[in-house]
Amino acid sequence: MSIIKKTILYILLTVAALSFIYPFFWMIMASLSPEAEIGSLVFFPSRITFSNYISMVSKIPIGRALFNSLLVSGINTGVALVFSSMVGYALSRMEFKGRNLIFMIIIFTMTLPFQITLIPNYIIMVKLRWVDSYLSLTVPFLINTFGILMFRQAFKGLPQALIDAARIDGCGDLRIIFTILWPNIKPTIVTVGILAFMGSWNEVLWPLIVIRDEQLMTLPQLVTLFAVGGRAESQIGVKLASAVFLATPIIVAYLFFQKHFIQSMASTGLKE
Repeated sequence: MSIIKKTILYILLTVAALSFIYPFFWMIMASLSPEAEIGSLVFFPSRITFSNYISMVSKIPIGRALFNSLLVSGINTGVALVFSSMVGYALSRMEFKGRNLIFMIIIFTMTLPFQITLIPNYIIMVKLRWVDSYLSLTVPFLINTFGILMFRQAFKGLPQALIDAARIDGCGDLRIIFTILWPNIKPTIVTVGILAFMGSWNEVLWPLIVIRDEQLMTLPQLVTLFAVGGRAESQIGVKLASAVFLATPIIVAYLFFQKHFIQSMASTGLKE
């Protein structure tokens, strides 16, 4: 019976995996296909062509948009890691009044969709004159609530003796966080980093609102405008090529760090 159960389980997992992989694989192959063959949903094209990618590069400033996305996502990820770990450490290891209340408020904000705060954030950007600037793409995303939760739980899982020993050696809180605790929670750092990078990289709605200068547009924003704004000239292959180009950095990042990502998601628990 155990062999039969394992066989059924592997079959179900294989079917589930193929259902997720197939659309993306078809998107890649379709982006490399001649335009006439895309509508027939052919799995493998009669010939491989890069004309869709060449056309995409010739029609939009993809290099500048890629630089903007890497810059904004890198800044947002790095600062989110620093700030989230500091807040997570305070909520897990420091005693002060209102600590649990603050944590509950942070958890509550995770349930609110970003669209609710969209108008207030935009008004703030206008008042500060940050519209059409990198500040409007970075400042609103410097605090990552999910990262705070992850770091809090990771720090609570470490022995207090490690922190006490560091204090005896004269370490302050910041040094304890970044030189003593960080090396012991690498999977959590990688997980928060990947999720923060993905969230910043895939953000489309906010850049569409605060950025109008094409030289400052991020890659998802530019690809969205390219696909729906008419520059693609109804060429499905060019649209698919831009979508593949947009998804590639996230896939590469996950392939490199999937071990730490899975380890952190499997081991992180909610401890009180």
